[in-house]
Parts: sequence; C-alpha cells; structure tokens
Amino acid sequence: MPLTYLKRIAQTPAPTFHEERRADLIAGLWTDLGYAVERDEAGNVLTRLTPPGTEGLPALLLASHLDTVFDADTDVTVREEGGRLVGPGVGDNSASLAVMTALLRDLRERPAQLRRPLWIAANVGEEGLGDLRGAKHLLRAHRPQLGAFLAVDGYLGIAVTRAVGVRRYRATFIGPGGHSWGDQAPSALHALGRAISALYALHLPVNPRTTLNVGVATGGTSVNSIAGTAELLLDLRSLDGEVLADLDRRAVAALHAAAREAGVKLHLERVGDRPGGDLRGEALLDLVRDASRDGRIDLRVASSSTDANAAVPHDLPALAAGVYRGGNAHRTDEWVQTSSLTPGLKFLRRVVELYQRRPVR
Repeated sequence: MPLTYLKRIAQTPAPTFHEERRADLIAGLWTDLGYAVERDEAGNVLTRLTPPGTEGLPALLLASHLDTVFDADTDVTVREEGGRLVGPGVGDNSASLAVMTALLRDLRERPAQLRRPLWIAANVGEEGLGDLRGAKHLLRAHRPQLGAFLAVDGYLGIAVTRAVGVRRYRATFIGPGGHSWGDQAPSALHALGRAISALYALHLPVNPRTTLNVGVATGGTSVNSIAGTAELLLDLRSLDGEVLADLDRRAVAALHAAAREAGVKLHLERVGDRPGGDLRGEALLDLVRDASRDGRIDLRVASSSTDANAAVPHDLPALAAGVYRGGNAHRTDEWVQTSSLTPGLKFLRRVVELYQRRPVR
C-alpha cells in the first residue's frame, strides 16, 4: 500500500531549489526495489523500464514533483486523525510520489506485460519560483523518446486538460534612501505602492479567465527611514496566450511608470514563464477516462498550471491527473484520506496497462 511510503516521503523536507534530501530518499527507495536510477543535472530522479523488444518505441513518462511550498524550517511531522494523514505537503505532492513508488513495487512483484517503455520520474522545481525547471529539463533532454507525458499531481478524479499560462516577475524599486526628517529623497516603498495600485487597476477579461496577483511585497528598514529598496513578486495568468502576452505588456508598463513617477529606478526580472494552451491530450484523456470508469471514479476535467505545461512547446500529448483524495493544499494542515491511496494506485496502474494496448499518438 502507498501508505508504507507516504509518511517517510512527507516527513523529508523538500523546499523548492532544495529537494536533495527527498530526491535521495526516492532514489534509495527505487534502488531498493531493484530499479536502475538516474540523477540528472537538474536534480531529477528517473528510472526507465524498457523490456526487451520495446527499445525505440515511444515511452509513457509519469512524473511527480519532489518539491513543496514550505521552507526548510517548517515542522513537517505527519499525524494521523480519523482516517486521514495531516501535515505540510502530505498531499502535494508526497502522496503522488508514494503512489508512484508503490506502482514500481507492484510492477516488480506482479509484472505487467509492458509492450512499450515506461519511464517514471520524480522531478524538481514545480512549485513557486521553480518554474517547472525539472519537467522542462526532462522534456528538452528526452522528447524524441517520448510518446506521452502524464504529470501525476492533484486529486483523484481530476484530469487537467488545459494548461494555464503563467508569467511571473520580481520588481525591485531602488532609490537613495535617507532619513525621514532630514532628507527629501524619493521612496522605493512609495513607488511600490503606486505600482500595486496601478496593477490592480488594469482591466482583466472575464473570458478567457485571466488573473493578476501581487503575492509578496517587502521593503524599507525602519519607521524613520526613507526606503531605499522595495520589492514585489507578480503573478499573471490566463487561459489564452495572446491575452496573457497583452497583460504582460501592460503590467510591465505599469511597473516602469510607477518607478518613473516616484523618481526611483526599477530592476525587473522575469522569474517564471509557464507555457499555456492545449495539452493535445485527447487520446491520453481517453485512457484516463477508461481507467476511472474501471475504478468507479467520477472524473472531471479542469484547467490548471502543472508540470504538464512543460510539454506544450514540444507538441507532446500531456495531461495531469491525481491519485489521492485530500484537501487544504499549501497549508500546514493539509490532509490525505488514507483509504484513497489504494484506488489511486489501481487507477494509475490501469492507465499504464491501457497505454500498452492503445499508445497515444
């Protein structure tokens, strides 16, 4: 049962950009199961199942991200509460990693008749400012050998069929600073305030859904000092690439105008670019639907930003699908319904079995 692995995985910290400890754990678990494990320069963990006679056939790549949204100081202890496991990151994406590890165990103990290669990866950099770097690296390096990409992420019964495009910026306003009484210098914090006001005044279309969020804003040193620096992190999203590009242009213009009007300098860095659009996953979705039906799982489709976004520029059929039930993702009281892990494992194994018979093209 995946529960065997879940506590160990969830209680191994894996902040974005610092996934090494969890990567070591996953690599060790897969090695102990008898699989040859690779570690690439991005930090991904990968094992390739290529039975004799399947060499050269397009592989199905299953990938779950290693990282969580929590920093290294977060207490990641997992506790049991009435049929649930509760703790930071216990679901997103520890539960998916546990289910994939259990799949590898089952394939070793009860081998499926693999007629096509199956690759399984634990990748870095999905959360926050990771910008899908692990998934992007896997697809850049291996696209010619792949037939489809399934990001194992999210709740059981949900399939992400459309990628939400995302652009992210770090805007740093820089001024001379000074004393609040003795100097008359422009304030970087005042520029930041102008910028936030201007950003939220931008028109956002309702359809296609488009969002703007300033998620972090910091600056200044003391109450009686004119702020010499101030910084914000901006998240822009849309279901339409052209709409996102237009919002990007307008948001960047608003940031520059705020700096200019306040009399400070602006250093602008794009820190995220997740491609959006159609994931070309119709045939893969048919497999997911059939596997859900076989497991008596109600399936609904959704739009989201996941590792599957990384497949868009490569014209590779992709989806994201979940393998557990839970809630409170990205909160310290996140929970997973332990009884959902076995159905999630059966669902994932069934998707693999169906791919052998009906490869995605």
